[in-house]
Amino acid sequence: MTAPAEVFRQLVDGVVGRKWDELPSLYAEDAVVVHPFSTDPATARLAGRDAIREHFARAAEMDVDFRAEDVVVHETTDPEVVIGEFTYRGSLGGKDITMPAIFVLRVRDGLIVSSRDYAGR
Repeated sequence: MTAPAEVFRQLVDGVVGRKWDELPSLYAEDAVVVHPFSTDPATARLAGRDAIREHFARAAEMDVDFRAEDVVVHETTDPEVVIGEFTYRGSLGGKDITMPAIFVLRVRDGLIVSSRDYAGR
Protein backbone atom coordinates (compact mmCIF):
# COMPACT_ATOMS: atom_id res chain seq x y z
CA MET A 1 0.00 0.00 0.00
CA THR A 2 1.32 3.42 -0.97
CA ALA A 3 1.84 5.96 1.83
CA PRO A 4 -0.01 9.31 1.58
CA ALA A 5 3.22 11.28 1.10
CA GLU A 6 4.18 9.08 -1.84
CA VAL A 7 0.70 9.42 -3.39
CA PHE A 8 1.07 13.20 -3.18
CA ARG A 9 4.45 12.98 -4.93
CA GLN A 10 2.96 10.75 -7.64
CA LEU A 11 0.19 13.30 -8.16
CA VAL A 12 2.58 16.23 -8.57
CA ASP A 13 4.95 14.18 -10.74
CA GLY A 14 1.99 13.15 -12.91
CA VAL A 15 0.90 16.75 -13.45
CA VAL A 16 4.44 17.88 -14.18
CA GLY A 17 4.92 14.90 -16.49
CA ARG A 18 1.55 15.55 -18.16
CA LYS A 19 0.42 11.99 -17.45
CA TRP A 20 -3.21 13.00 -17.74
CA ASP A 21 -4.46 9.49 -18.54
CA GLU A 22 -2.69 7.97 -15.52
CA LEU A 23 -3.62 10.54 -12.87
CA PRO A 24 -7.24 9.41 -12.29
CA SER A 25 -5.95 6.02 -11.10
CA LEU A 26 -4.53 7.78 -8.01
CA TYR A 27 -8.11 8.51 -6.86
CA ALA A 28 -10.78 6.30 -5.31
CA GLU A 29 -13.97 5.77 -7.36
CA ASP A 30 -15.90 8.06 -5.01
CA ALA A 31 -13.14 10.61 -4.37
CA VAL A 32 -14.04 14.26 -3.94
CA VAL A 33 -11.69 17.06 -4.97
CA VAL A 34 -12.47 20.62 -3.94
CA HIS A 35 -10.75 23.69 -5.41
CA PRO A 36 -11.77 26.39 -2.88
CA PHE A 37 -10.27 29.23 -4.93
CA SER A 38 -11.96 28.22 -8.19
CA THR A 39 -14.53 30.57 -9.64
CA ASP A 40 -15.58 27.98 -12.25
CA PRO A 41 -18.44 25.78 -11.01
CA ALA A 42 -17.25 23.00 -13.33
CA THR A 43 -13.96 22.71 -11.42
CA ALA A 44 -14.85 23.95 -7.92
CA ARG A 45 -15.93 20.48 -6.81
CA LEU A 46 -15.19 17.23 -8.59
CA ALA A 47 -17.12 14.23 -7.29
CA GLY A 48 -16.04 10.77 -8.41
CA ARG A 49 -13.23 9.40 -10.51
CA ASP A 50 -15.13 10.07 -13.76
CA ALA A 51 -15.36 13.80 -12.99
CA ILE A 52 -11.67 13.80 -12.05
CA ARG A 53 -10.84 12.01 -15.32
CA GLU A 54 -12.75 14.70 -17.25
CA HIS A 55 -10.85 17.40 -15.34
CA PHE A 56 -7.50 15.92 -16.37
CA ALA A 57 -8.74 15.42 -19.95
CA ARG A 58 -9.44 19.18 -20.12
CA ALA A 59 -5.92 19.83 -18.84
CA ALA A 60 -4.56 17.61 -21.62
CA GLU A 61 -6.18 19.94 -24.17
CA MET A 62 -4.49 23.01 -22.68
CA ASP A 63 -0.97 24.16 -23.36
CA VAL A 64 0.41 23.25 -19.90
CA ASP A 65 4.09 22.98 -19.09
CA PHE A 66 4.77 23.02 -15.34
CA ARG A 67 7.57 22.10 -13.03
CA ALA A 68 7.15 21.77 -9.27
CA GLU A 69 9.53 23.68 -7.03
CA ASP A 70 10.01 24.05 -3.29
CA VAL A 71 8.06 20.85 -2.61
CA VAL A 72 7.50 20.18 1.09
CA VAL A 73 5.37 17.35 2.46
CA HIS A 74 3.90 17.79 5.93
CA GLU A 75 2.87 14.64 7.77
CA THR A 76 -0.03 15.02 10.22
CA THR A 77 -1.22 13.20 13.31
CA ASP A 78 -3.89 11.57 11.14
CA PRO A 79 -2.11 8.75 9.26
CA GLU A 80 -4.41 9.22 6.24
CA VAL A 81 -3.79 12.96 5.83
CA VAL A 82 -0.82 14.68 4.25
CA ILE A 83 -0.32 18.32 3.30
CA GLY A 84 1.78 19.10 0.26
CA GLU A 85 3.14 22.61 -0.21
CA PHE A 86 4.83 23.60 -3.47
CA THR A 87 4.96 26.04 -6.36
CA TYR A 88 4.14 25.26 -9.98
CA ARG A 89 6.26 27.32 -12.36
CA GLY A 90 6.09 27.24 -16.11
CA SER A 91 3.57 28.16 -18.73
CA LEU A 92 -0.16 27.88 -19.18
CA GLY A 93 -1.65 28.79 -22.52
CA GLY A 94 1.68 30.27 -23.59
CA LYS A 95 1.85 32.62 -20.59
CA ASP A 96 4.46 32.31 -17.86
CA ILE A 97 2.97 31.52 -14.48
CA THR A 98 3.99 31.03 -10.90
CA MET A 99 1.31 29.23 -8.93
CA PRO A 100 1.84 28.55 -5.22
CA ALA A 101 -0.23 25.61 -4.02
CA ILE A 102 -1.17 23.60 -0.98
CA PHE A 103 -2.96 20.26 -1.33
CA VAL A 104 -4.57 18.59 1.67
CA LEU A 105 -5.01 14.93 0.77
CA ARG A 106 -6.76 12.10 2.56
CA VAL A 107 -5.37 8.81 1.28
CA ARG A 108 -6.95 5.49 2.19
CA ASP A 109 -5.69 2.13 0.96
CA GLY A 110 -3.24 3.93 -1.34
CA LEU A 111 -5.90 6.03 -3.11
CA ILE A 112 -6.90 9.67 -2.69
CA VAL A 113 -10.40 9.77 -1.18
CA SER A 114 -10.52 13.52 -0.74
CA SER A 115 -8.42 16.52 -1.62
CA ARG A 116 -8.65 20.24 -1.03
CA ASP A 117 -6.41 21.91 -3.60
CA TYR A 118 -5.55 25.53 -2.84
CA ALA A 119 -3.74 27.15 -5.76
CA GLY A 120 -3.39 30.77 -6.73
CA ARG A 121 -1.75 32.81 -9.42
